[in-house]
Amino acid sequence: MSEAMIASPEQSQTAEFERSQKLELNKLQKRLRREVGQAIAEFSMIEAGDKVMCCLSGGKDSYAMLDILLNLQKSAPVSFDLIAVNLDQKQPGFPEEVLPEYLKALGIEYHIIEKDTYSIVKEKVPEGKTTCGLCSRLRRGILYNFAEEHGVTKIALGHHRDDLLETLFLNMFYGGKLKSMPPVLHSDDGRNTVIRPLAFSREKDIARYAALREFPIIPCNLCGSQENLQRQVIKDMFQSWDKQHPGRLETMFRAMCNVEPSHLADTDLYDFREGKRLGGKRQAVETADPEESSSFGRLDVLNI
Repeated sequence: MSEAMIASPEQSQTAEFERSQKLELNKLQKRLRREVGQAIAEFSMIEAGDKVMCCLSGGKDSYAMLDILLNLQKSAPVSFDLIAVNLDQKQPGFPEEVLPEYLKALGIEYHIIEKDTYSIVKEKVPEGKTTCGLCSRLRRGILYNFAEEHGVTKIALGHHRDDLLETLFLNMFYGGKLKSMPPVLHSDDGRNTVIRPLAFSREKDIARYAALREFPIIPCNLCGSQENLQRQVIKDMFQSWDKQHPGRLETMFRAMCNVEPSHLADTDLYDFREGKRLGGKRQAVETADPEESSSFGRLDVLNI
């Protein structure tokens, strides 16, 4: 046998590593496909003829969402269209070429919306305060108006199971409300329907999948660098629970899907005198303040 046919130990290790990486990627992709498919079916997220707008931020979650939806689209029992949309908020140093190059290579229809919300947020929010609230309201208002103008029937956001649980605890700890982000949200005015296809998927699975797929991640330098945010406190608590009590987060999420109104204390949700379930409080639509929206026209935003 010639020396060329004998693999060196380094080559063997590299080949074995590549095989293990491929197996892990396939396993994760199957799991995410199954979970996204389950969420779509259980909550009737996507129907025949839908035009689904995938909102891309450049983060791991939205990349994974688009990737899995494109994969499912090939074998879905119903026909639907996908477009990708990114809002360039004009943050200093934002790599404008990354997403267009990535999306062009995919061959998918995409749109880049350029709006300088960065300057508005920096102007309105005092130094050291959390920018996420105003930033997200402006961002979603622009995206929702774009969706209405382009015949989009469903707006897909990349929130995952951990996001839903974190929001539940944030509202309990800091807001005095028992609510989270629903897998599907219809606005009261009928303009928009928001879906979260990753509602059943774990953040750690998405993070690993994104790393294996080598998505060109773009960090958020506006809010991602802020320390001691309330959400980060909850996230750290969850990570500790996940290590010390495996399965706790799964049980918590099952509880979100198994609510008994008669065993809570909301009189708008349950009539305790008559022993009957009621409709509960309806989701409200908020309108951005005039001074915040003057540069963009109408900015109706959902409180989610």
